[in-house]
Amino acid sequence: MATKTIIKPAKSPAAVGPYNHGVRIGDLLFCAGQIPIEPATGNLVVGDIKAQTERVLENVKAILDDQKLTFAHVVKSTVFLTSLADFAGMNEVYAKYFTENFPARSTIQVAALPKGANVEVEIIAHF
Repeated sequence: MATKTIIKPAKSPAAVGPYNHGVRIGDLLFCAGQIPIEPATGNLVVGDIKAQTERVLENVKAILDDQKLTFAHVVKSTVFLTSLADFAGMNEVYAKYFTENFPARSTIQVAALPKGANVEVEIIAHF
C-alpha cells in the first residue's frame, strides 16, 4: 500500500481550517483548494478576478514547487467562481500558468467561498 505524505509548504499561506495543503500518495499529489490569500499577511488579496486568480495560482505554484513539480504535471484542475461572469478574466490568467498539455478542467459557479474570495482552484498532479 502506498504511503500517505502530508504536504505543508513553508511558502504557502496558513490553512484556514482543519486540512492540509496537499497529500501525496504514490505518484499523485492532491492539493486542497487555494484561495487568494497573501502568504506574508494571511489576508485576502483585494482586487478584480485577475488579481485574485494570479494570487491563487501563485499559491498553487508554491505547493508544486515544494514537491519539485510544475503546472505541466497537473492532470486535473477544478476552478470555483462566485460568478461565471468572471470566467474570461480568470481564464486569461489561468492560461499564463497552464501553457501546454492542459489538464482536464471543470469550472463551477458557487454561492460563496471562504473569506469572501471570488475564485478557488484545486489540482491533482502526477509525478
